[in-house]
Amino acid sequence: MRLTPLSESQWDDEAVQRALAQVLTADRRNPSGAGSAMTMLVHHPKLARAFLKFNVELLYRSSLPGNLRELAILRTAHRRGCEYEWVHHIRIGKEAGLTDSDIEDVQHGAGRDELYQAVVNAADELDEASRLSPGTEAVLTKHLNETQLMELVFTVGCYCMLAMAFNTFGVELDEEPESGR
Repeated sequence: MRLTPLSESQWDDEAVQRALAQVLTADRRNPSGAGSAMTMLVHHPKLARAFLKFNVELLYRSSLPGNLRELAILRTAHRRGCEYEWVHHIRIGKEAGLTDSDIEDVQHGAGRDELYQAVVNAADELDEASRLSPGTEAVLTKHLNETQLMELVFTVGCYCMLAMAFNTFGVELDEEPESGR
């Protein structure tokens, strides 16, 4: 079910502009500047606004360290076969401190240390069973506080849902894919 781009006049709608104002500057709130993910989301401005508020909280205001968040997102993107998430979060992951080796390892279900492995396992377990195993939970609670653990669970859930939407609605890459998947 591929979504076609909105017409230029639809982008002038107040609801579309309000929804995107949370994440894009005014000069990017248009069909050529928004990127394909936002272009997909604005087909439903009310939903986009609510979702983006939640996603911005996880992505920019979370107390979960960025490297762990991005590790979980990349593992989720890999498992879900979501090229859009994968490519965009390689760049974000590297900015958050992930190495090329970390990114290679996550594709094989591996992590560089106990904590990284627990985050990879958490993404797998949450996707498969919607819960953490006692072993994974024990490792995570040694390293993360309750708030961070909640943010990890919600991050995996959010990016599973986004992968479903991106894959279903045919969201295409905005740029040339980076190395990796």
